Amino acid sequence: MVFLRKVKTASGATAVQIAERKKRRDVVLEHLGSAHTEAELAALMSAGRDKINAGQEALDLGLPRDPQSAVVHSKRSRQLVETLQVAWTALGFDVIEDEAFFQLVAARLIEPTSMSDSARVLTEVGMDPVHRSTMKRCLARVAEREYRDHIATKCVEHAATSGDISLVLYDVTTLYFEAEHEDELRKVGYSKERRVDSRIVVGLLVDRGGFPLEIGCFEGNHAETRTIVPIIKQFQTRHNLADMVVVADAGMLSTANLTALDEAELKFIGGSRQVKAPGDLENHFHWEGDAFTDGQLIDTITPRHGNTRTERKKNRREPVWDPEQHLVHWRAVWAYSRKRAVRDGHTLTAQENRARAVIDGDVAVKSTRFLKNHWACQFVCVSGVFTGMG
Repeated sequence: MVFLRKVKTASGATAVQIAERKKRRDVVLEHLGSAHTEAELAALMSAGRDKINAGQEALDLGLPRDPQSAVVHSKRSRQLVETLQVAWTALGFDVIEDEAFFQLVAARLIEPTSMSDSARVLTEVGMDPVHRSTMKRCLARVAEREYRDHIATKCVEHAATSGDISLVLYDVTTLYFEAEHEDELRKVGYSKERRVDSRIVVGLLVDRGGFPLEIGCFEGNHAETRTIVPIIKQFQTRHNLADMVVVADAGMLSTANLTALDEAELKFIGGSRQVKAPGDLENHFHWEGDAFTDGQLIDTITPRHGNTRTERKKNRREPVWDPEQHLVHWRAVWAYSRKRAVRDGHTLTAQENRARAVIDGDVAVKSTRFLKNHWACQFVCVSGVFTGMG
């Protein structure tokens, strides 16, 4: 956007410049001159407007000639508000006739903040927020009138009509709170970021396009691997569904989860851990070696339990998984990526060099590690370059 800019100079004059807003900074395009009187300032401003308009007639809106003297009394993000309202109705969420509930959802979509701060967010986009007490009573109604069930039903109806729910994806996230003490829900649990704040675990089930279908909340010290089965069962019970494929990463699908999903007669696809590659591909390494082509797929089997041993070197061909024949195995599909191999090679080399520098005392350890004080060891960990699905 090109505009006129007035700047006070060291001599007390007013400099008039043509500027443009770029990347949150004002870039001066042309310096028109400095004014020492109101008449000179008016003349420079008029000349600047003529240059900006390039001889075009300006639309007379009855506003002051000097843009700097215009005063904004209120503003409204009309397009944003109307988009939220149209989407709300199109998804069928208007089955919940509660304006306070819509406002709370809209505020969270516009700017995630607290309930008390929602009025400020709504006011900034031109909405007339309900009273804070009304919002508090709305939160109670959410549980009493089972708003969540209504919303979940409409989500499934939308996903079924616009796509399909034969394949669903599951993952979890954690929400942290600046709470001084734990309570029944907000608890301190295992954190990959090594945080010690109270938190909750949230599990989300979506369709193949990422549209949300089911959500669940668990205590902060609840293991992430123990969330997938309750969410799937909750989803099945709510909508009376049976035949679908569940997709999750390796962190979600523990042995107990796989067994539970299999007993529920559900199909699943999960990421396999790279440490299983040497065992799963032992037959391929024996007969074919360790040379692969980019994009190569190897369809084989993998043990359901760590103590299962399978001798497969007698036959060169990989076994084709059969649910009746391989009762103690899952199907495993391994794929090789040259790009991933190169990236992993650089990463592992950097980690090895870093470890050797720490051992030699050339580099200090950045963070504390838990070590046993009666023994020490040195090792180099090498992982495969495969991704697997079981």
